[in-house]
Amino acid sequence: MITRIDHLNIVVSDLEEARAFFLLLGFTEGLGADLDPAFLQRLTGIAGASGRFVTMRHAGSNTTIELLRFDASGGADPQLGRADRIGLRHLAFAVADIDAVVARLQAAGTTFLSPVQTWEKTGKRLVYLLGPDGILLELAEYPDERHP
Repeated sequence: MITRIDHLNIVVSDLEEARAFFLLLGFTEGLGADLDPAFLQRLTGIAGASGRFVTMRHAGSNTTIELLRFDASGGADPQLGRADRIGLRHLAFAVADIDAVVARLQAAGTTFLSPVQTWEKTGKRLVYLLGPDGILLELAEYPDERHP
């Protein structure tokens, strides 16, 4: 049986840009390396696959995000950032001060889909934004430690 979620993998076109973005969110850089092409090809079933990865860790939540850049990717979904697409849609980060995080990311040129919204049912404050390569992310600030 599953003991925990191990990590989230995000395929990116620019590893350095993605790394810098997650550093802005308070992650630290972990292991990074070129992947052995033979291993990557066996693992993914993609002939000719090669690439590089870096892990980003957030100590406070014991979260690991694995950023992976393929040397020749299969291309990007042109509607990746749409919230109504079927499949894995977004990654949400709980934050203590959403306004401060939004200001920091805006100063770095991050695109937000709206101003911060408040969900009347719980008082949760949230906003969607586009991360590296247009991945859909959410920031969420809860009025207390309860999560719905």
